[in-house]
Amino acid sequence: MRRAFFDLFSGAGGFALGFEMAGFEGVLGVDNDKAPARSYAANHPKALTLVEDVSKLSSKTIERLVGDVDVVIGSPPCEPYTAANPKREKDPLDRLYKDPVGRLVLHFIRIVGDLKPKVFVMENVKGLIEGPLKDALRREFARVGYPKVYFNVLRAEDYCVPSHRVRVFVSNVPLRPPKCNKVITVEEALRGLPPPNFEWPPNHEPPHVPKRLERRAAKLKWGEALIHYRGSGGKLYPNMIKLHPKKLAPTVLGSSRFFHPYENRLLTVREQARLMGYPDNFIFLGGKDSQYNQVGESVPPPLAKAIAEEALKFL
Repeated sequence: MRRAFFDLFSGAGGFALGFEMAGFEGVLGVDNDKAPARSYAANHPKALTLVEDVSKLSSKTIERLVGDVDVVIGSPPCEPYTAANPKREKDPLDRLYKDPVGRLVLHFIRIVGDLKPKVFVMENVKGLIEGPLKDALRREFARVGYPKVYFNVLRAEDYCVPSHRVRVFVSNVPLRPPKCNKVITVEEALRGLPPPNFEWPPNHEPPHVPKRLERRAAKLKWGEALIHYRGSGGKLYPNMIKLHPKKLAPTVLGSSRFFHPYENRLLTVREQARLMGYPDNFIFLGGKDSQYNQVGESVPPPLAKAIAEEALKFL
């Protein structure tokens, strides 16, 4: 039986890859950024890819393009909700109703309400359910016909992803995928890759690092960061961390850059993709910064597959 899904705010398509690995058929990916949309099209050639602002996308257009689908997935931008953003709105409800980027969550809800899939799954940072936001989301989903929603907080490392990552998956079905009970370290995740090169695997070109940063990186101990930046409330966040080879990697963000545990250089895009559980044949297109961003802003495919298998049980 055909089990179809489409993907809003699709990025390069890590979330979609997990669903395809579980046996679903992806029919549409939508993103307003050309570079990740190109990556989505390259990695999901059977699906239609739209470069479109979801806030301007008509549900009738989607229905005309793909017909009925069982599942809608999506990852609205997290910047309005993450504590790493020093400019996020102080009032949590303003992040949802005032911030124009934060309001994209409401457009996900709008489309889900119009098309009435059997299952929907919306991914974001835990800040999405901070304070009164959880009740607000319950009201919004109830208004479009989904009176029961679940706020599933899952850790990627529980599903064989080699990096820490805590995210909330809002859905109309409970998501309690069985854990893999295995910790994959940085060393294990990077094992078998050749030195950085311009041939194979893709996205494994050596990143440029100024000599002065190489010298400073050489002095770092495993787990230490070269720089820190301020997030919401003045909290400091580390970046350019020298990875500990025997531990999980820290959370991979779009802005994350990591130093190799044994070499005084930054990880390649391919190595960071390994830390998120991507297979080596998954291609990231666009500029280098965009490629890192596509990796860091995605749902790790092994976690996405575990979620998809739960959705399949329900269906």
